[in-house]
Amino acid sequence: MGKYVGKKVVITGGSSGFGLATARLLADEGARVLITGRNQAALDTARDSLGDNAVAVRSDAGSLSDIDELAERVEAEFGTVDVLFANAGVNGFAPFEETNEELFDRLLAINAKGPYFTVQRLAPLLVEGGGVVVTTSVANALGVPMLSAYAAGKAALRSMTRSLARELLPRKIRVNAVSPGPIDSGILEKSLPAEAAAQTKAQMTADNPMLRMGTPTEVAKAVAFLAFDATYTTGAELVVDGGGSQL
Repeated sequence: MGKYVGKKVVITGGSSGFGLATARLLADEGARVLITGRNQAALDTARDSLGDNAVAVRSDAGSLSDIDELAERVEAEFGTVDVLFANAGVNGFAPFEETNEELFDRLLAINAKGPYFTVQRLAPLLVEGGGVVVTTSVANALGVPMLSAYAAGKAALRSMTRSLARELLPRKIRVNAVSPGPIDSGILEKSLPAEAAAQTKAQMTADNPMLRMGTPTEVAKAVAFLAFDATYTTGAELVVDGGGSQL
């Protein structure tokens, strides 16, 4: 029998990267998972790869109306939820001098506002003792060039993790964050031209104390720990970065 049989999990941004890896890890151990994403084709592919324990719902993490509809769908599908992994996010590389209002608003809407209201709308469905995990980034603690607006959104989310953890304590709901560093999740290839992505990955590998990039599965294991096993931990941020922000 799988470790998570009977558990119900919602994962935003679950059609690729950390979200899909986490959905796969949990579904393989018996959990029912509902994943979201904006690209229907990617969602369909992810759902098919996850098998019968998965439900896929098209939803834009930066749209409050989509988040409201998601909460209704989750209640219809699951009734109650054991874990919410508010993972959906986007990257955006630009020098500070060239960051425009459109990019700034997009990054903050999806990376900060989206998770905040996702937790707000889905918290009433969480069982007592349930867990919330959000995805921050080591960029929220490091001065990384080209990522000032992205880092600002992730830093806001780190602060929200503490605040929401305190406010949800009366219901015994834990709220924690996983903070990935250089992970080979495919996001660089989506955000940068091929040559620039390859150069960036090579530099990240060379700069990392472990001399490699991490894998989405390594992030997924950290998420599962925070979601289910870290029963005396709330308001914390677990860094998964090969020591890059610590050493």
